[in-house]
Amino acid sequence: MADERAERIAEFIGPLRVKPGSKVNLRRDFDPRYRAGMRKRDGIELLRTGVSLLAEYQERLAAQNTYGVLLCLQALDAGGKDGTIRHVMSGVNPQGVRVSSFKVPSTEELDHDYLWRYACRLPGRGEIGIFNRSHYEEVLVVRVHPENLVRQKLPDEAGGPGLWDRRYREINNWERYLTDNGFKVVKIFLNLSKEEQRIRFMKRIDLPERNWKFSAADVRERRRWDDYQHAFSEMLSATSTKWAPWYVVPADRKWFARICAAAVLAHTLMDIDPQYPEVGKQARKDLLAAKRELEHEAPAGAPADPYASRHPTADRAADGNDTPAADGRASGTGRPTKKKRG
Repeated sequence: MADERAERIAEFIGPLRVKPGSKVNLRRDFDPRYRAGMRKRDGIELLRTGVSLLAEYQERLAAQNTYGVLLCLQALDAGGKDGTIRHVMSGVNPQGVRVSSFKVPSTEELDHDYLWRYACRLPGRGEIGIFNRSHYEEVLVVRVHPENLVRQKLPDEAGGPGLWDRRYREINNWERYLTDNGFKVVKIFLNLSKEEQRIRFMKRIDLPERNWKFSAADVRERRRWDDYQHAFSEMLSATSTKWAPWYVVPADRKWFARICAAAVLAHTLMDIDPQYPEVGKQARKDLLAAKRELEHEAPAGAPADPYASRHPTADRAADGNDTPAADGRASGTGRPTKKKRG
């Protein structure tokens, strides 16, 4: 990554990355209120820069059509997943992004292996896929509520001791398989404090327009806070790998969480460094032939090539050389001139 911006971004997100092989204690190792000494008013401009970078690299990703990117977002209720997606992806082409949310599995989904429904929603080449909750629900919610295993109809030998270690291994292998086939996996955990979750729940109750976002089930899940903290710590320890690392993003300040998420995704795209495809010689000839035909259709007094008249270097690049066209046209500033006879 020659781009200096990539180096600055890598330095910024370094403290958020879970080192592969490390033993994570979420309460001890990551502060939900961390903000890297940044102020909110400075963060607004940084977020704009991050969104602009994402738009630039997403276009190149789609044009190259070789790699795909899967962004997995995990958080407790009110962690800010929806807002992060909305703000971070605000500047990208929606045709190249697909967001999938995973709720309680359907009967059809339960008739397959636990990774099947996630595999069905993977992005294609040139696309960014976002999982709002992801396959990690299978080692989080299912672990905190083991009664869900009954609904998965596992054979006797598939349950019991070693189940979670086996699922960690299977998920790591699946993500390695995706990476080896050109699909980068980037994983963000929005780390929310218990008090900030309480505040956000209260806001959802107090504001009528937010009531729809609140469910009594949210409070029931909150009672299992310690169980979830343990499950998250185990998950981060076991599944942050060199090919698919976890980033723990402080989520108590929404503006900072969005900057971090944009930086992590931008870093992934810049690491891929997708390039616009170069056309072959025959395709170049066809382009120039079409260009000449369109130039001859220019109305009297109008530039033959309006874009090149304002950007002369673009016209020379299109012709494949650094000299004006041989037909007498002055860098696209007018119609081709007729040669004098005699």
